[in-house]
Amino acid sequence: MSSQSARITYWSPNKWIYKFPYANEIALEECAKRGIDVNLGWELMKIVRNAHGEKIGTFKHVDSGALKDHPFTHVNINPNSLPHQELVDSGISGNNGMVDVCPYTLQHKRFENIFAFGDCIDGETTRTQHAAHAQTPIVKYNVQAYLEGKQLSGVYDGYTYLPFMLGHSNMTCFQHLWDYEPAPLNHWVPNYGQFSQQYFYYSIKGNMKETEKFASFKKNHGPPHYSFSASYDPLEKNEYLLNKGVNIPALQARNKDHKLIA
Repeated sequence: MSSQSARITYWSPNKWIYKFPYANEIALEECAKRGIDVNLGWELMKIVRNAHGEKIGTFKHVDSGALKDHPFTHVNINPNSLPHQELVDSGISGNNGMVDVCPYTLQHKRFENIFAFGDCIDGETTRTQHAAHAQTPIVKYNVQAYLEGKQLSGVYDGYTYLPFMLGHSNMTCFQHLWDYEPAPLNHWVPNYGQFSQQYFYYSIKGNMKETEKFASFKKNHGPPHYSFSASYDPLEKNEYLLNKGVNIPALQARNKDHKLIA
């Protein structure tokens, strides 16, 4: 229905497409190659029809407050997410509405009997299905250890995986750890060519099978092994925590005598 001169435009009140800087750089490069206009820092305020029946979106710049009208024929809108006030008031979540867990053990920082995983947890990460899969065995192990009065030695390193669609039959991927530290296989697939096409079909099929396996309700030990439970080194020997310079005695103290960690 649009004319051949129509352009795709991207608007966001954020200053990025992805908070993962590397992925954001690649996405902006691809938009520039494809002639997609990117407008960052603009919040959609309203949509109206003018006297000629044309649809107009009004955007407000988040810094200057300047207003800009932009005509369009079709729009996809992802509304802003707001925190549940009852969770903020209870102290379960912070002011951003995300559950305030220790990023490594996924145990709540104030309520020791609360564990959380998935999109709801706080921290500098990209919330994906694969991140939830990686967090599942950590929560399982640590909940069992907590109930038995043992050390919570299951540690989540922040691993997440983002499939990046580049067209009908091309795909690459991004992977990072906590604080957007690139994972070893980050962006290992080239954006275009035979490998990108093969990875597209491999990823679509593989992700579907992984999701079916994860949510099948079949009796198993769960990810990552399914046929047996995951096990973890003691905190003082965890290479990720040691390399990050994490205060390991503070993590250990919380589990031993139930003192709170800031």
